[in-house]
Amino acid sequence: YIHATFLLIIAWVVLVHWTSGETVASIIGGVIFVLALFLCVVLHEYGHALTARRYGIKTRDITLLPIGGVARLERMPDDPMQELKVALAGPAVNVAIAAVLYLWLLLTRGLSPLSDLTMTQGSFAERLMFVNIFLVVFNLIPAFPMDGGRVLRALLALRTDYTRATQTAATIGQGIALLFGFIGLFTNPFLVFIALFVWIGAAQEATMV
Repeated sequence: YIHATFLLIIAWVVLVHWTSGETVASIIGGVIFVLALFLCVVLHEYGHALTARRYGIKTRDITLLPIGGVARLERMPDDPMQELKVALAGPAVNVAIAAVLYLWLLLTRGLSPLSDLTMTQGSFAERLMFVNIFLVVFNLIPAFPMDGGRVLRALLALRTDYTRATQTAATIGQGIALLFGFIGLFTNPFLVFIALFVWIGAAQEATMV
C-alpha cells in the first residue's frame, strides 16, 4: 500500500527543485529519483518478508510512508536467531543494491567526488548508492521501530526472556529518541520529527509484548 502522506515527499521534492529555479526536466528527474529510492525501500521490505516466509511467517502487507516502509508480519519469530535474520535481511538488500551500483560506477568510471554530490545534483546512480548506504546506517540505529531495535532485542533475547529483552530495547530506543530530539532543537527540526517517530515506535513495541 501507498499511504496518502507519501504524496508529501513528492510535493517536497518538487518544491525544492522549483524554488531552486531548476527546469521542468530537472524536477521530473528529482521525482524519478524519489521513486527509485522508494523502489529500494520496497525491496528492503521484501527482504524482511521473504526471510520471514522461510520460517513459516506470512506478511500481511507492506505500506510505503514518507519516512520509509513498514512490513506487517503476522507474528514475530519465536527464536531470537530467526528474528535477528529477519531484521537484518532488509538492510542486507540495501547493501546488495549499493554494491551493485558501486561496481557499475567503477566499471563505467562514473564515480565522482563526494563534494560534487547533493540530494538534487550529481550522478543518479551514485546518489542512489549513497542513499542506500544511508538507509543501512539509519535502519541499524538500535531503536524501535527501526530494524536495529529488533536486532538489539534479538541479541538480548539470546541471554534473557523475550519480555525483558523488549523492555530493555524499548528503553534504549526512547533514550536515543530523547537524544535526537535534543540535538534537533539546536540543529535540524527534522531530527525532532524522527525522535517523535522513534519514541512512539518504542512505546508501541513495549506495550505489545
